[in-house]
Amino acid sequence: MNYPYVTEFRQSLINWFEQEKRDLPWRHTKDPYKIWVSEVMLQQTRVDTVIPYYNRFIESFPTLQLLAEAPQEYLLKHWEGLGYYSRARNLQAGVREVLENYGGIVPDNRHDISKLKGVGPYTAGAILSIAYNKPEHAVDGNVMRVLSRVLNIHDDIAVPKTKKIFEAAVEELIDPAHSSSFNQGLMELGALICTPTSPKCLLCPVRDYCTAFYEGFPEKLPVKSKKTKMKHIYYNVFVCEDSTGRLLMEQRPEEGLLANMWQFPMIEQGEDCIETFTKLYGVQAQEQQEILTFKHIFSHLTWHINSYYMKCTTTLNGQWLTREQIELLPMPVPMLKIWQKIK
Repeated sequence: MNYPYVTEFRQSLINWFEQEKRDLPWRHTKDPYKIWVSEVMLQQTRVDTVIPYYNRFIESFPTLQLLAEAPQEYLLKHWEGLGYYSRARNLQAGVREVLENYGGIVPDNRHDISKLKGVGPYTAGAILSIAYNKPEHAVDGNVMRVLSRVLNIHDDIAVPKTKKIFEAAVEELIDPAHSSSFNQGLMELGALICTPTSPKCLLCPVRDYCTAFYEGFPEKLPVKSKKTKMKHIYYNVFVCEDSTGRLLMEQRPEEGLLANMWQFPMIEQGEDCIETFTKLYGVQAQEQQEILTFKHIFSHLTWHINSYYMKCTTTLNGQWLTREQIELLPMPVPMLKIWQKIK
């Protein structure tokens, strides 16, 4: 591809970013480890949500070594509430690989950094460009939205191979001397100005080079086909307390959704659900009262939850824990909601 006004486009974007960028904690460092942490946290999560998590995480794990050595439950407790917990486990695995294979220095080239657990093309490009100022593409949803409008690209961004088109475009457009500001500028432009609906075109620093602006329909791009249908599952959650005040808990499997997180027993709703629960866990329920009814939405799955408190006899099934012990366990957001209510 041959783009006109490349130099002007670069300069306008970089100047705007340097003047208007948000003051975010990970922008105060060039440490590739800390930038890596921020990029992993920012996947699927809003900036405002990430900031306190990032600050707390870096305070507890300021170095790769400390993160590598952390017990998984302690790590997941720091991630509690951020969701997509495999990100935390992959980050720790990747950090351990850096210590074992690269002498504790995050690789500064795409070939090596892409070998690390959990580091895909976007994360690799973000670390390389932001920390090392390497002219590497870092294409996320914001970048695809901006460039689809600027360059009039109508390929469906929900199709994985379409990302290659945008990666090639960034490689041609990126300023080799200011790669960090260029890539962050594209991301920031998508976050603040070139938004999915009602883009603020009159405030845009690169509107003079934007095809969609001149054609008058920027919100029609990017083209994105519909997501897969949402699956709905209905659960009853049982908070069981024994005569000593301990509560019945269980740990989720090592693989799959919310792996290794702790929860109150969950039974899929159906006929005789309470009877199924008492048989499965070998408890006798003496009284029961409703706690909360709510739904929790994952990316392709919604849990509909009814939760109940009951006095139970102690059994050998599950783990009976004190409230102080439970407070230290990593729990997913739906369980935290119930926990906060009964505390």
